[in-house]
Amino acid sequence: MAIWELDGAEIAAQIAQGAISAREVAEATLARMDSVNPVINAVVARDDAAALAAADAVDAARASGAALGPMAGVPVTIKENVDQAGFATTNGLRIQRDLIAEQDNPVVTNLRRAGAVIVGRTNTPAFSLRWFTRNSLHGHTRNPHNAAITPGGSSGGAASATAAGIGAIGHGTDIGGSIRYPAYACGLQGIRPTLGRVAAWNGSAPDRHIGAQLMAVSGPHARSVRDVRMALDVMSQPDLRDPWHTPAPLIGAEYPRRAALCVAPEGLQTHPLVEAALRDAASRLIDAGWRVDEVDSPPFRAPARCQAQLWLAEMARGAQAAFAQEDDLDANHVLAEMHKLTPVPDLNEVLDAMQSRLGFLREWQSFLAKHPVLICPISAEPPFPDLLDLQDFPRVMEAQLTQVGLPLMGLPGMSVFTGFEQSEAGRVPLGAQLIAGRYREDILLDAAEAIEARGPAIQVVTP
Repeated sequence: MAIWELDGAEIAAQIAQGAISAREVAEATLARMDSVNPVINAVVARDDAAALAAADAVDAARASGAALGPMAGVPVTIKENVDQAGFATTNGLRIQRDLIAEQDNPVVTNLRRAGAVIVGRTNTPAFSLRWFTRNSLHGHTRNPHNAAITPGGSSGGAASATAAGIGAIGHGTDIGGSIRYPAYACGLQGIRPTLGRVAAWNGSAPDRHIGAQLMAVSGPHARSVRDVRMALDVMSQPDLRDPWHTPAPLIGAEYPRRAALCVAPEGLQTHPLVEAALRDAASRLIDAGWRVDEVDSPPFRAPARCQAQLWLAEMARGAQAAFAQEDDLDANHVLAEMHKLTPVPDLNEVLDAMQSRLGFLREWQSFLAKHPVLICPISAEPPFPDLLDLQDFPRVMEAQLTQVGLPLMGLPGMSVFTGFEQSEAGRVPLGAQLIAGRYREDILLDAAEAIEARGPAIQVVTP
């Protein structure tokens, strides 16, 4: 295998053993980027000299006998909506092309501290608003498996890069599916952690309003579950700059190997290919010794409405002027469509949404105490034709019910790859979403490893 085909755990092990050097890994990754990135436009900013210097520091530490971090020499990418010192935190916006970060976001700090080598920054739609990745600043990111389908969004650049071998792990963020959906669309493993699990903060901008504080998280994309586990451990280290951070253990109490399967939550019109992927995931868990019960899920629709209300309240209060100034046609269209489906709430509606959140979380926690994992769709459809939201936004929004509904409760969710199938758009990746209780990412990872072990391994794709 080429170096850029190895997963992060294997790279870290080979560097620690002296089988390869961190510089060799960095050089191979940068060369891979040179080869494939012009086709997919996933990485939109890079500093090769800094990446090679970070790799040399890892090699020097090993040569001196110093202890190496758990991700020493592992190449990673960072999404352009979080601060990385010396780079613009553009969030896909022309109006932020000169917003240069003076310090790293805590998630970047933790990756560096673990020895990871940052090889580039990845594209996101304007305002990180869509499940598609195109903006007026950096242009259009493509899915390396199939250019006819979306790479997902808003972490579409992260997933596209990781799938194509530009780094072993891609950092993403998720407020409405932006880690889980790109992982699905690009055939990866991706986890949305519990609120507070991963410390994050952008010093380049004011603190966000309460909706985003309650729902937005950072997490990893990777080509193996063990890499997701490794990256989550690293990203989860404490940082006082994020008051929401909770130093909960990554391994929880013993739990029964019992899962729930819900193919069509609250009447969702689940595509037959998606249903087959869900049942495949469930059968793999049964083969691994789990019990799987087909049941109705706790609510998604009412939480999704509250999520949209809190999101729109934040945009109406703080982002309208920015939308007008940026004047990105895609973002303007999507925001207008969101307003059609969910009008901007008044103060009482925001307060009602906040009050309702507690009851929804109570109901979900009770359900997950009986069934520690819920298997449900990531999306009701196979990965969308690219830019479908500009043609039929209501269809897209309905299919993404489980993406939007989950973040209100701050619960963790994971997108698990199951394989490829032929759809109307050609050959597409498919997968299942796993949901667990707060701070029980370990259960998601255990279940995902069982599913992964009984299916096709994820291979790097050349677009």
